[in-house]
Amino acid sequence: MKTKKILASVGVLTGAALALVACGNKSNTKDNSGSKEAEKFPAKTPVKAVKKGGSINVALETDTPFTGIFEDGLSTSAIDSSVSQFGDESLFAVTDSYTITNDGAATFKLDRKAKTVTITVKKGVKWSDGKQVVAKDLEYPYEVVANKDSGSQRYTGALANIEGIAEYHSGKAKTISGLEMPDGENGRTLVIHFKKVTPGMTQSGNGYFLEYADPYHYLKDVPFSKLQSSDKVRKNPIFFGPYKLSKLVRGQSATWTPNKYYWRGQPNLDKITISVVSPNSATQAIKSHKFDIAEVVNAQWKQVKNTKNVNFVARVPLSYSYLGFKVGKWDSKKGENVMDPNSKMGNKALRQAIGYAMNIDQVQEHYTQGLTFRVNTLIPKQFTKYYNSDLKGFPYNLKKANELLDKAGYKKKGTYRVQPNGKPLTIYLAAMSGRVNQEAIVQNYIQQWKKIGLNVKLTGGRLSEFNSFYDKVQNDAKGIDMFMAAWSLSSEPSPADLYSKEAPFNFERFVTAENTKLLNDIDSDKSFDNSFRVKTFKEWQKYMNDQAYVIPMTNSYEISAVNSKLTGYSTKPSDSNQLWYKVGFAK
Repeated sequence: MKTKKILASVGVLTGAALALVACGNKSNTKDNSGSKEAEKFPAKTPVKAVKKGGSINVALETDTPFTGIFEDGLSTSAIDSSVSQFGDESLFAVTDSYTITNDGAATFKLDRKAKTVTITVKKGVKWSDGKQVVAKDLEYPYEVVANKDSGSQRYTGALANIEGIAEYHSGKAKTISGLEMPDGENGRTLVIHFKKVTPGMTQSGNGYFLEYADPYHYLKDVPFSKLQSSDKVRKNPIFFGPYKLSKLVRGQSATWTPNKYYWRGQPNLDKITISVVSPNSATQAIKSHKFDIAEVVNAQWKQVKNTKNVNFVARVPLSYSYLGFKVGKWDSKKGENVMDPNSKMGNKALRQAIGYAMNIDQVQEHYTQGLTFRVNTLIPKQFTKYYNSDLKGFPYNLKKANELLDKAGYKKKGTYRVQPNGKPLTIYLAAMSGRVNQEAIVQNYIQQWKKIGLNVKLTGGRLSEFNSFYDKVQNDAKGIDMFMAAWSLSSEPSPADLYSKEAPFNFERFVTAENTKLLNDIDSDKSFDNSFRVKTFKEWQKYMNDQAYVIPMTNSYEISAVNSKLTGYSTKPSDSNQLWYKVGFAK
């Protein structure tokens, strides 16, 4: 587990809570918070004395080959992050509430008055080729992200807060003036100068600065335009974490062996192999002990719960699945989202009705015993201070859905409704293939929408493969009116990188003055007063639920089946920075 995030401080999930099928027809207004059964699971394996040596097999559950882009500024998939987690260590350690500490590979200091963050790499932190991690390795990732030739999708409005980075991004400057290396490129300190500082900057995953390093000495000869396809990124990446990549079967498996230069010392295991396994095969793999660590498919929990010689470890991740509505386009020249006033999905009542017609609570209780559960806002419950518990989200309510459509002028003409202007209404939904029952999941919702007179069809007539799905959604492909996707979130709760005017990951492409104001306030100097920030967070959640450009759907307990002979495995944030250094076989 890492606090470093993908996709502008977030990552894409293949299947947060994708085990739905048609069922009950009752209205349900409860705010689910998950299974009582899951709550008894520990966050870590039993602590025991550990011995050196041994090999483990880790399951990577996906129905598609992994992309294999092993550079954080270029990666767009949480799956790739799972493959590289054994070597790709974050610069910073964190507390259980994700506050940055100085216990990791680098120290951190925020100077509010000077508007700077100073990052210093510790002496002895070395790449797996033996080279010390230096200041240039801290600075170079910003060049990768901000240089248009690299194709990175992580350049955001938050990063644009760094002095001089916008000029570099536009090609007006050859260097980023706000990145200072006071001891030179081969020193160990980077000072970042900001236009403004925000209260979230002490939290990991805040999006205003990067939390990883790149081996400049290794990558410097590769042009930015060829970096993503380079063997140095795709086949032979190097990291400063506890393990180094020793063998890669592209798209299928990766084998990791100890990094003899690792700054904390020698990790416990001799070898870690992570391999792709279909989610449909995960249950049998757990029961047959094919893997030492494997994620439980929640829909199949009953089938694995009594497996012997396994410790079940659980957490609720910072993530959610959602239904998004396309209401505009990304303008690459301006670097911003632009709304279409004539969008098919531009009517708030239509979007709300679609949300209320989804029978999420009943389906999840039936198929996952509550291990997957409905969420009521776009801020996870784990962010206790900022979470708006007063909101109900979109509980199943067909009567309300029909009333909204009737009032908004979507009249029935036979089986289906027509638009207020009298023209036929067909809504095209893009959704991923993935977890077991995924086909039935989507067909369930299509039938639910038919009950309120909406004609919904799958984009392309079928579910999309993971990589193809996100390619279409990110590039505003034709034939997508709404889409089901998921975010793995940053550990700093600011939603600006996902929903602002300048955020490429605002896939809905909605832009309103009120949304911009609320997001700016959340990250403003005024929000150093935490009571103001809390109030604004809650206002933003209420506003987003009212506007319904994004319908929050579900989150899931992530349950891992861990070989009972292993110790040191943990899902606690404070353990994440040392996780793979500590995992080993018990004596």
